[in-house]
Amino acid sequence: MKLVSWNVNGLRACVTKGFNDYFHEMEADIFCVQETKLQEGQIALELGEQYSQYWNYAVKKGYSGTAIFTKIQPISVRYGLEEDEEVEGRIITLEFGTFYLVNVYTPNSRRDLSRLELRLEWEERFRNYILQLDSMKPVIICGDLNVAHQEIDLKNPQSNRNNSGFTLEERSKMTQLLESGFTDTFRHFYPDQTGAYTWWSYMPKIRERNVGWRIDYFLVSSRLTPSLLDAQIDFEIKGSDHCPVILMMDENDI
Repeated sequence: MKLVSWNVNGLRACVTKGFNDYFHEMEADIFCVQETKLQEGQIALELGEQYSQYWNYAVKKGYSGTAIFTKIQPISVRYGLEEDEEVEGRIITLEFGTFYLVNVYTPNSRRDLSRLELRLEWEERFRNYILQLDSMKPVIICGDLNVAHQEIDLKNPQSNRNNSGFTLEERSKMTQLLESGFTDTFRHFYPDQTGAYTWWSYMPKIRERNVGWRIDYFLVSSRLTPSLLDAQIDFEIKGSDHCPVILMMDENDI
């Protein structure tokens, strides 16, 4: 089973930069996107009859938003966190026969950290939600988690130590989630790989010099690790300031 996740930073713009070609080339069983930045009716994707499309739009125009395109038909679909008024379109959960898939676009704490407290509260509710799902079936989490977990996950850890996405508080929340029984699939296969990033600033020459951050992930309930085949970062794909991440799993073991 092949799963792909990509923060497209505006799906309409990404479509003009090769999204459709990449989508069809990948032939993923499940393809998740974040930061769609559009409203219902603003785009019509021709993905093929085999794919069902699920969209969660932000109320605010041109902001946030998530979508999942899947060949595998879900048992149920849920938008947002449990009992949460979903206004930013950040989460879609699909329930399948043997697992849950959660596509998430985690709130950014902002450059001045003015949203850090909100972010940490959201992280706590998100972890509680994931643990509730995990008590029923294993969970696959994918998306832009807006945090570089360890120093190896960004080019310049020292100069970014108190910056958004690399504060001790945000990193600790990621550690807490993993220690609750989840596996960072990329680090499962490549624990020591440096220079493995998924996001680069639009500043000149930053991506060419690979001055990046790894903030896009596939996490899985640790009991799914025997079914993992590989986790990849598609560094060369440039339709967004993020690149896609890929997870390969043995569907017979799930």
